[in-house]
Amino acid sequence: MKKVSFYTLGCKVNQYDTEAMIEIFEKNNYEVVENNEKADVYVINTCTVTNLGDRKSRQFIRRSRKNNPKAVIVVVGCYAQIASEEVMAIEGVNLVLGTNERSRIVELVESINEYDKINYVDNIMDVKEFEELEIDKVKGKTRAFLKIQEGCNQFCSYCIIPYARGPIRSRKPENIIAEVNRLSENGFKEIVLTGIHIASYGKDLKEASLLDIIKDVHKVEGIERIRLSSVEPTLLTYDFIKEIKALPKFCPHLHISLQSGCDETLKRMNRKYSTEEYRKIVENLRREIPDIAITTDIIVGFPGETDGEFECTYNFIKEMAFSQIHVFKYSPRKGTPAAKFENQIRGDIKSIRSEKMIKLGNELMNSYMNKFIDKKLNVLFEDYYDKKKSTIEGLTTNYIRVVAEGKEDFIGRIIKTKMREIKNDIMFGEIIDE
Repeated sequence: MKKVSFYTLGCKVNQYDTEAMIEIFEKNNYEVVENNEKADVYVINTCTVTNLGDRKSRQFIRRSRKNNPKAVIVVVGCYAQIASEEVMAIEGVNLVLGTNERSRIVELVESINEYDKINYVDNIMDVKEFEELEIDKVKGKTRAFLKIQEGCNQFCSYCIIPYARGPIRSRKPENIIAEVNRLSENGFKEIVLTGIHIASYGKDLKEASLLDIIKDVHKVEGIERIRLSSVEPTLLTYDFIKEIKALPKFCPHLHISLQSGCDETLKRMNRKYSTEEYRKIVENLRREIPDIAITTDIIVGFPGETDGEFECTYNFIKEMAFSQIHVFKYSPRKGTPAAKFENQIRGDIKSIRSEKMIKLGNELMNSYMNKFIDKKLNVLFEDYYDKKKSTIEGLTTNYIRVVAEGKEDFIGRIIKTKMREIKNDIMFGEIIDE
């Protein structure tokens, strides 16, 4: 039996794509091994959101070649898509696939001779159909990420992803629900709907919207939780909020992309909303869904960001009282408008701003979690936290990570747990309902 190894960088969409490709290889009688083992085929699923992602991709390509000089090295994903010639020039690469045609990966791998170098990347802007990479055999019994959408038409000035993933393409509703049914049959309790820009789901279809899909998933027996990956604030109209409020399975947690809390910075970023519009959305959510967890992404050090603009963002984030923020230092991406902007920010200034923002984020997270001390919340336990101490970990509906003493057969179940204390940004609780 031939062996294949995978290395995945980047987002949940990439992780989903990898799981689908793993299944394609398994159906063709390949054994999947760890990425530090000797294999016949190495598949590197790349990310290009930052320069660090590109660098890690190159490092692993070279490491794979050292593991087995005769292996077939396949590079897929966003970095491969936008810089296929650069990837092809890396010694040892045999096949470059990009972000399309991955359903043919085994066929293409098996057509390669030892010294072949094939660039199979096409023009992603010409691709109009969602590529089905469905997963039949699923691993684990907790949360399942389900890709329902591909591509992005937003073209934020800092972002390379529209060039790497192409225009928006929505998965057919019947294929989504078929996969949800398979996940339910395999014991999954929570579905996380994900995509490159899921707020645009259905805009290329006549028969469905994102809200329609959420409602259809809600009808599937066995599924007890529905969550969305990152969404644009413009999706969250008052009507949309009222609709999801009426769905008991919809988790009171939304990751709403912000990027900056300063209107001048948002304009340079080519974001499609103002801070006042964002504020009203958050107010509506908290009015309709009390205790909802609202998480977000922030970019610090965007070109032209003055001390005043940064302080404006800092104060806005404090006002919004997010339950968690992900902080990124701006990284220029070749081919994007922002990479050519004047007034690029020095690295040391980015680091100072990042540290200050991360500290604020930790304070806000602890403040949010503190509200639930001594309260009883339902936790979907996912895995061991410390097997030796018999502690397990999982998530509440409002995205608080909880650790508690528990038996192995509690993993994969939703169990009522009393919140006791916060240690190192993690909530520790006591299971009270078996």
